[in-house]
Amino acid sequence: GDSAGFHCCTILYGNGLVIMAAMTASPSTEARNKPVIAVRDLCNRFGEHVVHENLDLDLLRGEILGVVGGSGTGKTVLLRSIVGLNTPASGHIRVFGEDLIQLPARARSRVLFQGGALFTSLNLQENIAVPLIEHAGLKRSEAEQLARMKLALTGLPPDAAVRYPSELSGGMVKRASLARALALDPEILFLDEPTAGLDPIGAAAFDRLIVTLRDALGLTVFLVTHDLDTLYSTCDRVAVLSQRKVLVADTLEKVAATKDDWVQDYFNGPRGRAASYAFRDHLEKRNQEQ
Repeated sequence: GDSAGFHCCTILYGNGLVIMAAMTASPSTEARNKPVIAVRDLCNRFGEHVVHENLDLDLLRGEILGVVGGSGTGKTVLLRSIVGLNTPASGHIRVFGEDLIQLPARARSRVLFQGGALFTSLNLQENIAVPLIEHAGLKRSEAEQLARMKLALTGLPPDAAVRYPSELSGGMVKRASLARALALDPEILFLDEPTAGLDPIGAAAFDRLIVTLRDALGLTVFLVTHDLDTLYSTCDRVAVLSQRKVLVADTLEKVAATKDDWVQDYFNGPRGRAASYAFRDHLEKRNQEQ
């Protein structure tokens, strides 16, 4: 947000990018210690099918929160509800202290859909300039100069600016989409399965990029993922969706110790143990190098 209190969130969601904006007062010291997003008594249902019932969840300022759960637990429905793409049956969602459900649609979200959040007929520089021109009112030359800076921020080489989405690898598309999500300097970044489709090396590099950007830009990140390696390498806390609510939201160590069959199978099964061992080995090597 700026001095006028303009808060912006961007979401890499499926095949689209959502830019979410809300006008609020600049946060006080007290407000900084409060959740940037507070979900209370959320209920989502589709016909007679109840997805969430009395769900509570906080997203704390500056954290990376991983959201996991079995198929059908409503991870993406929860994300859609928070960003205003789905209207809950009941409950409250407060973003930067504002009741999201009471905000008009224009203030709640702006949606730009095109494969991987990128317009295929525009090069990367032009793609990232779009929200800067449309929403920030910059001149094209100014927007494209800033776009090149955003691309560099995500680790793409300078010559990538004039390349088209069809000329990029999967990993480069992810980074370019992230650069566009960062175009308006958001405070909150929503990521829905960001490493899906990437090879292990590319996924690990993307995980490191998210942590680096969080630390450098002061971002708060809401991350839906199934990737155990991503959870261990990026997340400060993990929220588990089960039984139509948030079963537990805490550090990985405490979540993995939760007495629940799904949690135990997920975190302490063969793949969960492998991810845990790999992460501990990484920490030991890093400590030795220091």
